[in-house]
Amino acid sequence: MRRVLIVAAATLVSASVAHADWAGHFKTLDTDGNGSVSRTEYEAGVSKLGLDPAPTFTSMDGDVNNRIDADEWAAAEKQTTAYSESCKSTNASWCE
Repeated sequence: MRRVLIVAAATLVSASVAHADWAGHFKTLDTDGNGSVSRTEYEAGVSKLGLDPAPTFTSMDGDVNNRIDADEWAAAEKQTTAYSESCKSTNASWCE
């Protein structure tokens, strides 16, 4: 039982850290501090974040205004995290 609790706690902490990393990444990319990330800001900084896979700007810009706001960034986090988890559970070559 104790081992199960330790594993569960580690999983929750890991998820919490991943979420904090994504929030921090948004702040890192938003170099002008206006609360959104422009295409220029994204292209200049995304390679430094170490996201694997890194979502494309176009896939995140849901309202097609050439800016990613906090809600669009959060949606991209969920999509990217789900993609990574799906790939971890398969041996398909497209996940490598």
